Amino acid sequence: MTYNFTPRSAGRKTPFSIAAAALVLLILFSCSEPVSEKFDGAHFGIEEYKSSVDFDGDGTDDQTDILLSVKAYLETKPYYKSVYYEDGGWPADNYGVCTDVVARGLLGAGYDLQELVDADRRAHPERYAQNEKPDRNIDFRRVRNLLPFFEYNAINLTKDPKRIREWQSGDIVVWKGHVGVISEHRNKDGLPFVYHHGSPSQKEYEEDVLTKYGDILGHFRIS
Repeated sequence: MTYNFTPRSAGRKTPFSIAAAALVLLILFSCSEPVSEKFDGAHFGIEEYKSSVDFDGDGTDDQTDILLSVKAYLETKPYYKSVYYEDGGWPADNYGVCTDVVARGLLGAGYDLQELVDADRRAHPERYAQNEKPDRNIDFRRVRNLLPFFEYNAINLTKDPKRIREWQSGDIVVWKGHVGVISEHRNKDGLPFVYHHGSPSQKEYEEDVLTKYGDILGHFRIS
């Protein structure tokens, strides 16, 4: 059988082509999430928090250092992929997961989360899962370890998202199975955006998701 693929004259629209184009547009719009307008804290009369600690002595306070380090890490556009790294534990191949956002943010402020979690887990094993042996290569990249670590080693803050003044950029938020760092931007209601890395399909690293991952299990500040 021979098919004739003679093109139709330019400028003519067939009913099929119009319907196909409409279907494509419908799919695109239905798959697109609405983009929230961004405001800074000053819009709500919220003063930006500055830590009195500069742990790494670089002239930038911890809170600001963490935020800037998170943003610098995410500017490398890491791909989402959960991998175990035997040689050192830290991803070095442009892949990462949610916990790497926090780890890189803290590292930029002088806090080595890998060393800190490993030391705390060995010193206080009762705080962590009893059915798992300590593993320096991966413990600091598991949310279930970060939650107890921060509960005992960081400043515990409100879990109520409505108390918007108490949420500051550079803070850490933990949900079940997920973690992120609070952004300097807020939505129209004053709820802060979050820097996070949740899935391979995530389009932006900064999103309006504070109340979209279920119950908030922890809200922490390093210093």
